[in-house]
Amino acid sequence: MLKAAYEVLQPTTGHSFLVTTFDESGFRAPFHFHPEYELTLITAGSGKRYVGSHLAGFQPGDLVLLGPNLPHCWKLEPAGAASSIVIQFAADCLGQGFFSSAELCAIQRLLHSSLCGIRFPNSSVQPRIHALAAEKNDFRRLIRFLELLQELALEQDLAPLDTNGITAGLTPAERERIHPIFAWLVENFREPISLEKAAAIAGMSPNAFCRYFRKITRKTFMETVIQYRLDHAVRQLVQTNEPISAICFDCGFGDLSHFYKTFRARMHTSPLNYRRKFMQGATA
Repeated sequence: MLKAAYEVLQPTTGHSFLVTTFDESGFRAPFHFHPEYELTLITAGSGKRYVGSHLAGFQPGDLVLLGPNLPHCWKLEPAGAASSIVIQFAADCLGQGFFSSAELCAIQRLLHSSLCGIRFPNSSVQPRIHALAAEKNDFRRLIRFLELLQELALEQDLAPLDTNGITAGLTPAERERIHPIFAWLVENFREPISLEKAAAIAGMSPNAFCRYFRKITRKTFMETVIQYRLDHAVRQLVQTNEPISAICFDCGFGDLSHFYKTFRARMHTSPLNYRRKFMQGATA
């Protein structure tokens, strides 16, 4: 059974946090979680970013801060060259209560806000992240790390990600039950989806599972499936020249008329008009 993998991070001996540069192989990680905070800057490549129940596209410059135990992964679309810089650190990486000190109150607020994930749409900290990744001196590395967090804490333009908060506030037992469902959806939403299969993964009857899923996510299970499929369809419409029918079936819709009806209900236009408007805007 596919489930959200628990990732064990191993900081370099004597160091308080991890700074890692990944190539495209780093984007093959499954839907996973860990108790550390994670700041990820995409430096090359594009595709889909999954954070909790949130799904969105990413491209170079995408910058996201994730709180502890928030399941996530990045999927390249299309496959190819890609890279990222990832900074991972525990809440007590600099000592118990360090981030609770009065001097770091802005950083403390930032970390609290990251429990459901934060994107920084217009941040200017990218040079700081590159400088931190290149820094060899341990003391300067630590100073650069704190300066980076402080600058992020003062950002005004923040976009929350998993606003349904499927992780924040959940007990470990609840996370153990709900995370495998999203791990399965991330890998399979483009295929025929069975409510019975999802319920079996959660170890529940279909009726009990539907009630539980809605309680946790504030959406029905099928609403979530449809949202994943439509988000994928939108990306295909604006980034490929594939026919609408091909996109429909590639996204998991088994019927073209149902796809048109669902797309129009959510996007308030047809798939073809959505593509035309996007192309007109791109060439304006």
